[in-house]
Amino acid sequence: MSLMELKEAKDKFIHTWGTLATQWGINRTMAQIHALLLLSSKSMNADEIMADLQISRGNVNMNLRDLMDWGLIYKQLLPGERKEYFIAEKDIWKVAKQIAKERRRREIGPLIEAMEDIKEGIQPDTAEKEEFLKIVNDISKVSVFADNTMTSLLKSDENWLINNFIKIFNK
Repeated sequence: MSLMELKEAKDKFIHTWGTLATQWGINRTMAQIHALLLLSSKSMNADEIMADLQISRGNVNMNLRDLMDWGLIYKQLLPGERKEYFIAEKDIWKVAKQIAKERRRREIGPLIEAMEDIKEGIQPDTAEKEEFLKIVNDISKVSVFADNTMTSLLKSDENWLINNFIKIFNK
């Protein structure tokens, strides 16, 4: 494999981050903006982001708001500047935890609530209903386990997490 120029490497990172992000609940453009800000040594405004990624102002503004809602980027006020500037959280452990927290809130929480509503709303008076409730209970148990696991991971610090993963893989 040949050595890449920095621009080529950054472009590849932004493309890869955008592609992978769809796996963790963020749209590709949102992830590409996040990657661009993550790699940037300085905060950027919407015009700079539009130019670098060749996307529309509306697309940039919508995705910047979403990234702020996810807690992955922040506004940065620059003295004497009228434009808004944005900077990404650079601590990748914080980024991973924030993504996990948001996914937990957006996906696991609603799933647990839905399963509880279903369990409360149906009486097991036939074999078919009992089988249905067994499936719902199993999904509920897995969801609660995932929620508890995610909660533990979110409360843990980086060293604890790394040490425990090392222990698991060394067995």
